[in-house]
Amino acid sequence: MSAVPGRPAAAKAPRSRLRMRLPWWALALPVISFAALLILVAGPARASAASAPQGLAALLELLVRIVRGGA
Repeated sequence: MSAVPGRPAAAKAPRSRLRMRLPWWALALPVISFAALLILVAGPARASAASAPQGLAALLELLVRIVRGGA
């Protein structure tokens, strides 16, 4: 059996001038997402800091209280 050299069937098809159009949501969703993230990032001026102690000092203090039995 010998293979017949040639172009694939897809290459033989004539190229038509199809204009691909994006659906409306393909542009709207990224714009809405970007705007929502921008609002979230730009709005932390009203946020308040947590009142809980942070850092290694608070962890060590907690460990000392647990070891002494005063937890």
